[in-house]
Formats: sequence, structure tokens, C-alpha cells
Amino acid sequence: MHNDTIVALATPSGSGAIAVIRLSGNEAIAIVSQVFRSVSNKILEDQATHTIHLGHIIEGAKTLDEVLVSVFKNPNSYTGENVVEISCHGSQYIQQEIIQLFLRTGCRMATAGEFTLRAFLNGKLDLSQAEAVADLISSDNEASHQIAMQQMRGGFSSEITKLREELLNFASLIELELDFAEEDVEFADRTQFKQLIERINFVLKRLIDSFAVGNVIKNGIPVAIVGEPNVGKSTLLNALLNEERAIVSDIAGTTRDTIEDEISIGGIGFRFIDTAGIRDTADVVESMGIKKTFEKIDQSQVVIYLFEAAVMANESEKSTAMQIEIEKIRNKYPQKPLVVVANKIDQLSKEELKNLSVTFSAVQKPLESELAKSHFLKLSAKTGKGIEELTSALLNLINTGALRNNETIVTNSRHYDALLKAFEEIQKVQYGLQTGLSGDLLAIDIRQALYHFGEITGEITNDDLLGNIFANFCIGK
Repeated sequence: MHNDTIVALATPSGSGAIAVIRLSGNEAIAIVSQVFRSVSNKILEDQATHTIHLGHIIEGAKTLDEVLVSVFKNPNSYTGENVVEISCHGSQYIQQEIIQLFLRTGCRMATAGEFTLRAFLNGKLDLSQAEAVADLISSDNEASHQIAMQQMRGGFSSEITKLREELLNFASLIELELDFAEEDVEFADRTQFKQLIERINFVLKRLIDSFAVGNVIKNGIPVAIVGEPNVGKSTLLNALLNEERAIVSDIAGTTRDTIEDEISIGGIGFRFIDTAGIRDTADVVESMGIKKTFEKIDQSQVVIYLFEAAVMANESEKSTAMQIEIEKIRNKYPQKPLVVVANKIDQLSKEELKNLSVTFSAVQKPLESELAKSHFLKLSAKTGKGIEELTSALLNLINTGALRNNETIVTNSRHYDALLKAFEEIQKVQYGLQTGLSGDLLAIDIRQALYHFGEITGEITNDDLLGNIFANFCIGK
């Protein structure tokens, strides 16, 4: 299957200035040479690798397009095979005409991710690097791009490969001991082996813990904006997005379904969810919206509780009720960072602002003593005052220390699962060393740990696994 020549559009489908059509396979250059006529009469097969040539794609007496043809000869190409990339004009008609011509000339259409699959099979990338290619293509903020680039360059796989090699050396010595079992000899220094296992444990634990950060960076951080009706939730969403995304009205209960949109703050993707106002209502549709509000709070990782500043500034009875409501939210979702926001401060007098600050301080102290990740802010969603402080507070809730320090961060759930399994086996090995377990039983646990390490980088693989991984790629990559 992987000995034939494949072709696909490497740029997004649709009309544009330029489109790139990619071919890969041992016959790729020869196939293109049949239909390419260089303006300087060059023979494509005689040209050096990594060269570009101007000419025309010809079908019989018909000229399809003027193109640039880039030649990459094996093994110095992305796939490790002969690769040709044709830059043609971006007309959809031209794209399809050229691709159909190559299909008639001996190529077949590439499947999803097949170019990268061939790069993996030909040793140009390991499996974790290949998966990082898909992450890089789908990255939509600075942080996810940074992580994907690090992984594609081999930062994660090199760390795993180094540990696997060291463990494999000791495994070989222990296996050797089994061949000399009757002579009661030890080839593997148990003290050094214990130190290695402790180091592996430490690294695995760090990588496993990094998944919590990596997952939210990769998928975006869902933030639920909740509160009573007409407190300015939709206005806040519009202010954060800097566009009129949600309908704003003075009529309470305008938002009856959730509205979501995503922005990047400090390189991290945040997905804001504007929810229906929470209140007792007889309206069936509004009640359904409120029910969905609580579902969205369950799914979110951060909660913004919004209320009208005037309530705490002037009305003592309502202020007390508001404090109870904040306490309820905090108690119901103790693990979620809570950002309490007083909105509409543009409507307050100086005296009311002063009263608000006093009341806010009283609410803030008991909450902060029990939940470190609580923030209390005052803003005007209408004028934009205080929005920058809110975005800074949201960014501070995310542990980006590992990202700033350029540490390896795990974002792939398959890698996370393999790391968990490897960690479990390494702990068995550690326990076995502490209790003086026999070499043959130690060897079983070490083999299992090595297996799970190999799953990550692709030393251990199967067709089903590869099929699942590369099915998620786009055609042409």
C-alpha cells in the first residue's frame, strides 16, 4: 500500500491566489515529468533535490496551467520518499484538472494524514512528533502553537526515549542474570537501578501532572458567566470579545440559551459562555435556559459571577442575599476558580463606590480564607473600564509556569494514558526492588513499562493504532 505514489491538495480547498498539490512516492518525479514542460527544457528527473522549476502542466496538446514545481529527492524529503510539490493558480477548476490528470497517470488519492504516516514509517518522525504535526495545524493560540512546536522538534519524545534506553540497559542486565540463575550473580547494580527508577518516577509524575495544564491550553478554557437576569452578562461577553456577539436588552431574561465564543488572552484560549440569568420563573423556555446554565457551570473550569454594583452599594437586604448567593456558588463548585464581578460601576456615585468597596471587603475576606483562587473585581462592561483587570485575573488563574519555563507539557490523551500505565509498572518495579523481588518477576514489570514507553514514540505500534491516529489528520498532510 505504501509503495505507490499518492497525490493530494496540500492547501485548503477553495479558490485563492495559489494552490499546492503534493505527490509522494518512488515514482513521483517520473510521473510529474510526463506532464511537465520546463520553460528552459530541463528534464525534471535530472534536477537536484530541493530545487524549483518554472514550466507548464500539459495534457496532450492542452496546457492546464503555468506552475512552479519543487523537487525533493529521497531520503531528504518530508516523507523520506521522492516528493514533488506543484504550485499552481488557485482556481478550483485548475486544481481538480491537475489532480485528475495525475490520477490518470499512475497516482492515487492520499488518505487522511498519509504523507505524515509515510514520514513516520520511513523514520523521519517518531509517532509523538507525527501527532504534533496535527496539533500544530489545529493550534489557534500562541500557547498551543508553542507546545506543538516543542513536541514536533522532539522535546517530549527525546525525554521518553532517553528514559527508555536507560531502563532497557538495566532490563538487559537483569535478563542476563536469569541465564546465570544457578550461579547467583548480579550484573545489574541494584543501587544504581533504584536511583534510575526514582528518577523515572519523578519525570513520569511531572509529565502526568502537566496534562492538566496541557489539556486546557490545547482545548481552551471554558469560562461560564453567571448571575441574575439583567446584570450585564451579555454586555460583558460583548466587551470581552470586542464585538456585538450577544443581544443586549434592558428586558430581564433576554438570554434564554447559552452563547459561546473564544478569544486568546496572553496566548491562552478562553471560551466564554454567556448563560441565562438565574432566577425563579414560571416561563417554560426561560426555565430550560436556566437549567442549561447549571449544566454549563458543571462543564466550565472557571466561573464568573456577575452582579449589579448598586445592589451591594445601596441595598443592605439585597446585598446580604447576594452574599449568600455567592457563598452557594462557591460551596456548590469548590474546585472551580471563582471570579466575583461587580458590574455597572459607571452608574455609581463616589459615595456609592466607597460603600461598595467596604461591602466588597467584607465579602472577600471569608471567601479568600477558604478558597485561594477567588478574585473580586469592579468594572463597567458598558464602558470597558476594568475589563483589562478581569482578563489579567483570568490569566493568573491558569498555571502557565511550565509553559513560560519551556518545560515539556503533555497535551495528547493517548500519551497521557500510556504515561499512567508506565508509571503504574514503574511503581511495581520500585516496590519489587524494595522487597527483594526475584529477577524474573522484576523483568516482567520492566517489560510492561518499556512497552508503554514504546507506545508513545512508536517503537511499539499496530495498524489499528496508526489508523486511529492518522484518521484525525487533514487530507494532504
